[in-house]
Amino acid sequence: MADARALEGCKVLDVSTFLAGPFCATQLGEFGADVIKVELPVLGDATRRFGTMTECGDSLPWLSESRNKRCITLDLRKPEGAALLKRLAEQSDVLVENFQPGTLESWGLGYDELSAVNPRLIMVRISGYGQTGPYKDRPGFGRIGNAFGGLSFLAGYPDRAPVTPGSATIPDYMAGLYGALGTLLALQAREKTGRGQEVDIGLYEPIFRILDELAPAFAYKGYVRQRMGPGTVNVVPHSHYPTRDGRWIAIACTNDKIFARLAEAMGRAELADASRWGTLAARERDRALVDDTVGTWTGTMDRADLMHACEHAQVPCGPVYAIDEIFDDPHYAARGNILRMQDARAGEIAVPNVVPRLGDTPGQVNWLGQALGSHNAEIYQGRLGLTDDDLEKLRATGVI
Repeated sequence: MADARALEGCKVLDVSTFLAGPFCATQLGEFGADVIKVELPVLGDATRRFGTMTECGDSLPWLSESRNKRCITLDLRKPEGAALLKRLAEQSDVLVENFQPGTLESWGLGYDELSAVNPRLIMVRISGYGQTGPYKDRPGFGRIGNAFGGLSFLAGYPDRAPVTPGSATIPDYMAGLYGALGTLLALQAREKTGRGQEVDIGLYEPIFRILDELAPAFAYKGYVRQRMGPGTVNVVPHSHYPTRDGRWIAIACTNDKIFARLAEAMGRAELADASRWGTLAARERDRALVDDTVGTWTGTMDRADLMHACEHAQVPCGPVYAIDEIFDDPHYAARGNILRMQDARAGEIAVPNVVPRLGDTPGQVNWLGQALGSHNAEIYQGRLGLTDDDLEKLRATGVI
């Protein structure tokens, strides 16, 4: 079926704000879910004003990360707004939220209340620390998730302060990914049980989950990993190395055979002898000297030549790209990783394309983030049957 969408027919309410919850709903929308984005009247989602602003009045993050959503306004704090959300939830499969725990409950919109009107509803709840535990009431953002989850401590050099591990928003995106996964699992479970359920994620939890052997190594041996700069624990050479033309190359030797191939490419085959660095233990013992030796070699060649030499020797390598280099790369172009969209309000916008690729039921981007409240009439009148007079009264009282 050429135009099939994997989540066709799935109805999602996105009442979340600022990235984590919205990214979860965005991924569902990319694969065919009907996503309604619920925002506070007048103010809207804070993402609209975060990052690089465009002439249309909304930011690039909003345009990119609110793709495929229909936008309505609704003040959930007002009884009339809460009543309307319940009516929408009654018709929905999934609701995504990332308020501080207890907030929706204070408005009469907790899971117990919503599941009472729709027992099949799946509620994805993303917060700083999750719905339970002594820290559940603390506010949280991505930077806090990186820090509390254990990633920030590992980022940077051992003699300097921990740095931001690439982006402060990594936990938001990771929580959104796990939120989408949790949704799919809950939808599958609902096929068996007929009932929805809560999906509970703390921002720090996806970060903690992906820290390879950090937890078992500490529990087993009391080992507390420290910052290693660009290096990697357990293997060497496995780092970023300078090039003659002022760029950087990533080289990853994860076993002795690969290192032997690298030594051959360097014209230093003897480095892989048993008496030198032919074993991982020997390389780990002389980690700094190994990295310095490799870095001295890479510094004698331009990055393109290094890439050719490593690829010829079957040594895993890659350029350490800045974003302008990504836009120039033929592989990104061939894979269609960068999607250029014409937006009626902002003109041409380049955004990351859909991931993952499905052969038979692919995802797609139909439109970018829309104007605040642009689908009010379509949803409230088309789905709930409200009249023009009803809408005007709701506007006049600030409910929408």
